[in-house]
Amino acid sequence: MTPLIPADLIARLASVRLSARLATGHGIGAHSSRARGAGLEFAQYRGYEPGDEPRRVDWKLYARSDRFFVREAERDSPLTVWVLIDASASMAQSDAATPERSRISVARTIAACIAELALRQNDRIGLIVAGGDGLQVIDAGGGRRQRDRIDFALRRIEPRGVFPAAATLRPVWEKIAAPQRVVLLSDGFDDGVLQLAAQLSAANRDLVYLRLLTVDERDFAIDGSPRFCDPEQPALSRRVDAQAARSGFLQRFGAARLELRQRLARAGVPLHEHVLDEPIDALLKRALAVSA
Repeated sequence: MTPLIPADLIARLASVRLSARLATGHGIGAHSSRARGAGLEFAQYRGYEPGDEPRRVDWKLYARSDRFFVREAERDSPLTVWVLIDASASMAQSDAATPERSRISVARTIAACIAELALRQNDRIGLIVAGGDGLQVIDAGGGRRQRDRIDFALRRIEPRGVFPAAATLRPVWEKIAAPQRVVLLSDGFDDGVLQLAAQLSAANRDLVYLRLLTVDERDFAIDGSPRFCDPEQPALSRRVDAQAARSGFLQRFGAARLELRQRLARAGVPLHEHVLDEPIDALLKRALAVSA
């Protein structure tokens, strides 16, 4: 099978590290939490209590004070991140020049990169795919088997239909706890996706919206008189004189992009646009609060 992450991108991921505003899980990870315990980074002293391990006693401080004190530290806790993929029909769109590179294929690669980074950092990751077939959910987990489960599920995504109605999305609320991180991958054309993003943000989910755009949408480098159709409403189609339509399209689409950004900003949702010809590792560093 062709790897979801190309070899050159895998190499560049070596300098990428996912981070979180606050990690709330239990275990050993790469994110400091507010839980006290035996960890790596010193936080404070407290008095010795029966049951404390002798190795945690600060013996130098005992020699100076003749009292037993235990060193407490900030415990390193794993991040739990959910990748939520819009698998409606419009996610199958690709550019005329590169038909093999569609929104959904790039979404698969982005999700696979997040799973790879989670594995490297001992973090937990879950996957939710929402499309015309309803919801597919892989519960959050860690380790290589979890990464392989997600890899298998990503390969099976077939964009079709429309984004599910609100009633179908109930498992999203049952699975994703506050304030776990949610990475939403979508083209931003379905109002249901935008409503879900706003609701998740309002419910204290740490959400970031990654909007996937084609090169044709950014540049409208189209010639001739192509026929445009809505993949989610195939009966709607229109033939267009590309040269005559280019200026007006770019102006209207630019205004629509600004309106979407402002709408999400009002809902407290950070938006990052990614055009399909741009490097994915740059998106990860910019959008997911990562550090090299």
